[in-house]
Amino acid sequence: MAYYCLRCKRVVELKADSQGVRCPYCGYRALKKERPAVLVKKVKAV
Repeated sequence: MAYYCLRCKRVVELKADSQGVRCPYCGYRALKKERPAVLVKKVKAV
């Protein structure tokens, strides 16, 4: 699963078997999940 570090802004790949959540580059523990671009849902008016 792809995350990015909030301190150094690098993309971090975490695997299910890893023990902790930590950036391997700077050691920061706050990671944010990468999300796709905002999708706008269009609904037909009734």
